[in-house]
Amino acid sequence: MSLYTAGQEAEGVMQIKTEFPFTLPLGYRDADGTLHRTGIMRRATPADEILPLKDHRVQNDPTYLMVIVLSRVVMKLGSIEFVNTHIIENLFAADLQYLLDLYGRINADNSVDGGAPGAAERA
Repeated sequence: MSLYTAGQEAEGVMQIKTEFPFTLPLGYRDADGTLHRTGIMRRATPADEILPLKDHRVQNDPTYLMVIVLSRVVMKLGSIEFVNTHIIENLFAADLQYLLDLYGRINADNSVDGGAPGAAERA
C-alpha cells in the first residue's frame, strides 16, 4: 500500500489515502458457494459511527454497532459491490476480527497511510 494516492502532490497539497485494500484470512462464502477474500475498506467519517447509534439493533445490543459500522466502510468484498450487515454477520470470527483490527489502524492513526500493514517498512 502506498502512502499517497496517485498524484502525490497536486500544487503542493498532499493527497491523503482514504481507501485500503485487504485480504481476509478465510473469506466470505456466499449462497452460490463463491469465496470472497479481497476487498476495500475506506476511512470512516463521524456519520459512520454516529448514525448507527439510532438503529434499534444497536439500541437493543450495543455490540451490534461495529457490524453496522463495518457494513458502511467495507466498500467491496470480492465481487460483492454492496456489503450489508448480513454479510458482516456471516463472516468467520477470524475475518471479523481482521476487519475490526484494520478499521482501528486506519481510523485511529492520523498518519497519511492510516497505519496500514507494512507501511513502516515502506517509509
